Amino acid sequence: MNENNDSNITQAEKIIETLDLKLEDRTQLFLAQLYNSEYGVYLAKTYFGVPLANLIAAFLALFFFLFLRKMFTTLTIKILQPLTRRTETFYDDRVLYALKGPISFLFVIIGVNLFFALLFLETELITKIINSMIMFNIFWVVLALTHAFRDATYHFTSKFNPELAHEMGNFMLSVLRGIIVAIGLGSILQIWGINVAGLVAGLGIGGLAFALAAKDTAANLFGSIALLLDKSIRIGEWIRIDGVEGIVEDIGMRTTKIRAFNKSLITLPNQMIANSPIENFSRRKTRRIKMKIGVTYNTTSQQMENILLDIKTMLRNHEGISQKSTMLVNFISFDDSSLGILIYTFSNTAVWAKYMNIKEDVNLKIMKIIEENKSEFAFPSQSLYVESLPK
Repeated sequence: MNENNDSNITQAEKIIETLDLKLEDRTQLFLAQLYNSEYGVYLAKTYFGVPLANLIAAFLALFFFLFLRKMFTTLTIKILQPLTRRTETFYDDRVLYALKGPISFLFVIIGVNLFFALLFLETELITKIINSMIMFNIFWVVLALTHAFRDATYHFTSKFNPELAHEMGNFMLSVLRGIIVAIGLGSILQIWGINVAGLVAGLGIGGLAFALAAKDTAANLFGSIALLLDKSIRIGEWIRIDGVEGIVEDIGMRTTKIRAFNKSLITLPNQMIANSPIENFSRRKTRRIKMKIGVTYNTTSQQMENILLDIKTMLRNHEGISQKSTMLVNFISFDDSSLGILIYTFSNTAVWAKYMNIKEDVNLKIMKIIEENKSEFAFPSQSLYVESLPK
């Protein structure tokens, strides 16, 4: 078991050695020339066992790469951009954009490596820290590539189910990223001499406790699978779940993100969504228009019949009203201050903006019908009748 672990560490070190830029050797050569100059006597004085020139160079190198890493990253991308513009595909442009973070962190690694090298702090602990940073950056690159090729994943999943291409693609990418993170963490642990296989096998009771703690995570994962299989919601749809209403922005392995109409982002566990009633407004083909209007008691029965007939005719001839859905226009009540008319119908679209335009047009036409029939809309009022006036 130890031989296998040592071989894994050796393989990780070989990968890292191929990335060695030898900058510390070049810097030490430059410092050697300074020590041989006329100022060498002063620069060779030691503080904490390190020559003054090395101390100055170490901190300058660290701050130089830390504070100027954004500039170096921008410069690197500008140098590489002409190469991506020569190709017709847009994937290489996305790869370059996705690598901004790892490129920036690479300059941090260079600065930290130079800092310790110039201070002669090349101990086993420091070497493991530097190697861990390099290994972390390697897997960061791999993780960034999954974002760059997101559209390619959607294209692949669309071959199986075009309607759920994004949802299935996001689920596959989430699983892949989880695997990449696990392998990356295992590689870093190997650098520190930790046998990952032995660690997993030796969890014992701790593994049971971890499994119990991960129960909700597993439930959310199965909830995500259930949402994909049931096709109950999709990205971009307008839904309402337990009082939460908004547009679905993302369906992940554990949670679903919903953008409310006040622009706040609401995150719900998939387990809760899978076990809750879902009202999906985007699946409607029509949208209800329901209103009750009141006309004054001065309206005669003949006027009322004409008003009802005109409203029905208007709705039947309206291009924005669904003729296949229920349509009701009835005189339904004698209210305290008005004669009540119920109007119940459906628009032929569920799109919010179009629905509001149709409803506005219907309301305006109803107003004209009331006016043309010499009637008036009623409002809450009281009439005072005086039987006789005092003499």
